[in-house]
Amino acid sequence: MKKIAIIGATGSIGRSALSVIRAHATRFRVTALIGGGNAAALAAQIAEFQPPVAALRDEKAARALARDFPGTKIYGGETGIAECLPASGAEICVSAFGGIAGLLPTLTAMDCGMDIALANKETLVAAGEIVKRRARLRGVKILPVDSEHSALRQCLAGCEISRVRRAIITASGGAFLHWTNLSAVTPAAALNHPTWSMGKKITIDSATLANKALETIEAHFLFDLPYDKIEVWIHPQSVVHGAVEFIDGALVAQLAVPDMRLPILQALSGGEHLPDGVPPLTLAQIANLTFAAPDAEKYPLLRLGLTAGRQGGLAPAVFSAANEAAALAFLAGEIRYPQIAASVEKCLERVPSGEATLENILSADRAAAAFCRAEIERS
Repeated sequence: MKKIAIIGATGSIGRSALSVIRAHATRFRVTALIGGGNAAALAAQIAEFQPPVAALRDEKAARALARDFPGTKIYGGETGIAECLPASGAEICVSAFGGIAGLLPTLTAMDCGMDIALANKETLVAAGEIVKRRARLRGVKILPVDSEHSALRQCLAGCEISRVRRAIITASGGAFLHWTNLSAVTPAAALNHPTWSMGKKITIDSATLANKALETIEAHFLFDLPYDKIEVWIHPQSVVHGAVEFIDGALVAQLAVPDMRLPILQALSGGEHLPDGVPPLTLAQIANLTFAAPDAEKYPLLRLGLTAGRQGGLAPAVFSAANEAAALAFLAGEIRYPQIAASVEKCLERVPSGEATLENILSADRAAAAFCRAEIERS
């Protein structure tokens, strides 16, 4: 039975991972549940799965949980999270904290010898070289949880990257695919995703296509693909999650209903196809599939993110932090929708120089978020 730790257990991905584990209880066992600030949700999960250890960022709430669950060792704060992971004895860690907050716990899990089921985009975007180097050093695998990267992993199985002509990441186009006037977009409208049920910030990223810029940078690091071999295509049906064209002209695609449980199950199983993943597709469902190139005018954040990825260094970390700050400001009603990209672009004009060390990456993340906040407050 595989032992699993979940970082971000109370979020969307964490809940989906627990749903997968619940459905495959003879294969997987939860040995650590780590949450952010939702103590009530974590308490319910601890009561159901009874892990030997758990952690919560909020130290006061963690102490209250410890009184309620004497059979589970509860850790609190960032230091507690770092202590919880080695105490879990887990073999694989689902990394699903949002933003740069997922980076240090992911590295800690690697240091404990855990394979990483990676759902946190920013970890590879901001610190791809560091994370890959750590994975090689510790002899652990990085198993993608994003549906697009899971699809590419399946399409590339057993194939050499030198035989790849291009890899294709698909995008639904988000809530505004058919809109022409984006100046009056509201957060409520942006959160009305046509095919996926996700957290609020990632849903905004789906609308702006910032998520596809992040996913392209991820794919570059995950599969050692040069940027000029990675393409993004709009596919509103969200049935084809990724595809690979090989140098002989063969095009291999992965198709499935849009349900995060399948890529999570793929990651937890190490790529094994297990029964009872998600409902199967029918021929009727795939009778009308459409694809189109993204509109550069409608999705400026895609261009900005890809430019940051190609620039390398600290630029991807700056893009990620600025995008998060601007997306959250839009959700809070502080800026209009077009100002998300405008704020990120201004921030990218101030990318600091320096080597992409862990210290510099974390510093650049903080500086970019602060600069973006200042720009928003001035606007």
